[in-house]
Amino acid sequence: MLIRLLLLLISLQLSAQTDYPKDYFKAPLDIRLNLSGSFGELRNNHFHTGLDFKTNQKEGLNVYASADGYVSRIKISAYGYGKAIYVTHPNGFTSVYGHLQEGSGKIQEYIKMSHYKEQSFEIELFLKPEELIVKQGEIIALSGNSGGSGGPHLHFEIRDTKSEKAINPMLFGFDELVKDTKAPIVSTLMAYPIGENSIVNKSKEPLAINFSKQADGTYIADKVLVNGAVGFGINAYDMFDFNYNKNGIYSVQSILNGKQSFNYEFSTFAFDESRYINALLDYPRLRKTGVRIQRLFMENPYPLSIIQTNKHNGIVVVKPNISNTYRIEVSDFNNNKVTIYIPIQYSPVASETPNKIIKTPYFLKANNDNMYKKDNISVFVEAGTFYEDFYVNFDVKNDSLYFQDGSIAVHKNFKISIDDNSLTEEHKKKTFIASLDGKSKRYNSTKVKDSTFTTWTKNLGKFFLVQDTIAPKVRAVNMAEGKWMTAQKTIDFSISDDFSGIDTYKGFINGNWILFDYDYKKARITYAFDNQFLQEGRNEFKLEVTDNVGNSTIFETHFFRSIK
Repeated sequence: MLIRLLLLLISLQLSAQTDYPKDYFKAPLDIRLNLSGSFGELRNNHFHTGLDFKTNQKEGLNVYASADGYVSRIKISAYGYGKAIYVTHPNGFTSVYGHLQEGSGKIQEYIKMSHYKEQSFEIELFLKPEELIVKQGEIIALSGNSGGSGGPHLHFEIRDTKSEKAINPMLFGFDELVKDTKAPIVSTLMAYPIGENSIVNKSKEPLAINFSKQADGTYIADKVLVNGAVGFGINAYDMFDFNYNKNGIYSVQSILNGKQSFNYEFSTFAFDESRYINALLDYPRLRKTGVRIQRLFMENPYPLSIIQTNKHNGIVVVKPNISNTYRIEVSDFNNNKVTIYIPIQYSPVASETPNKIIKTPYFLKANNDNMYKKDNISVFVEAGTFYEDFYVNFDVKNDSLYFQDGSIAVHKNFKISIDDNSLTEEHKKKTFIASLDGKSKRYNSTKVKDSTFTTWTKNLGKFFLVQDTIAPKVRAVNMAEGKWMTAQKTIDFSISDDFSGIDTYKGFINGNWILFDYDYKKARITYAFDNQFLQEGRNEFKLEVTDNVGNSTIFETHFFRSIK
């Protein structure tokens, strides 16, 4: 009786999780909805949390509130979602609109007022329910390309208001608005020997497995010969009707001997678990080849809620005289599906390919705290910083730290400390811990106490102390001293810093702070003229740009403008 009750409760919980209103939210654009990005799509260090709607390669399209509610949050940033508006609805969900050009009407007035109140381009505002009420179909913004956007589009999300988990908008009926009759495509199938002594097709290294299409539309792979244990991985994508983007898939199931082995689907997940994408992927292969192989097993389990797995965590243990039937099913949201059958057979044949693991004196256990120290440099790695155990490349030579390389995925920051008692107090202010990004020095936010410099970072590779005494570069794009600017709509500057990077910038007209939008992709800031603070005729202008260690460049001039 107790077991039946537990099963009933689980069933009710699962039912509640999937019982989303299908006709509550309307399209946020008034054009045909074509996707350039799907929910759960594999991105750098995260899963995509919404749908990306194409805007016909244009900015400035009307963006509509998808349902009644109130603007609960506004975030303006040079990065991430750029200019984003959050609307909370009375049914327990919140819709999000990202990469906007600007807000519309009363919302834009509120945003501009807040910029000037805080005297900052980057702002984050949390509003009360009565402050900015919107109705379904009301224009709340114009579409854009702000923040980390790679081209004009609208990023659209639906979240659970209470938990803030992202939910696939397709579950709310958007699948009816985005046509998809095409099955996903699996381009690569990989087999992974699990454990030092396992051998797959005479190899101790991961290898690609050929597969071919059958008359019934399914696929069958070449026979996989295993001595020990094996796991599988795929590279797969989906394509919607009316566009040629390679979008993400919705679900993957692997079935071993008729039972579920390793499954996941992109229905909902929390933001703080999104970085576990790097545990799901074959991260070394991604860094080496750019190909995202989704591994259908876990050697070291990680808490990604979308995954369901068996007691072996998707790993297939192959034994003599026991046959295994294994298949992979890859589906999109509309249940277009591709199936691959993989015959697995035990084979005692020895490996012809040696294991390429390079052993060092330092072995990192992912579930433990780890400390490494040599000379004046130390590294502290908290438990859970990495996903798997591995031999660490750790050394200190010529006052530089060498700590692993970028082929290993990092989940959270680890601590690097460097002692240097040779620096004066003035030099300390200009010094930071740098890491190499190719041939360029990358700034890591650094604190100094006494003679110890400390940073918390996810970067790997070579680290060393660097001094930055060079001020940022500031170049006027469309401004010159004494210029009449009555016909101009904007003032534009190019700003950059070669070492520690831009920290702040402040513009003033006649001694009053003015709003400059920052587009880091173009390394440009833009002020849109209005009559606030302007005087008829001569106007004084000042721009101050400061880098991350306090070096500043000040640009001062005057211009003329008629405001009549």
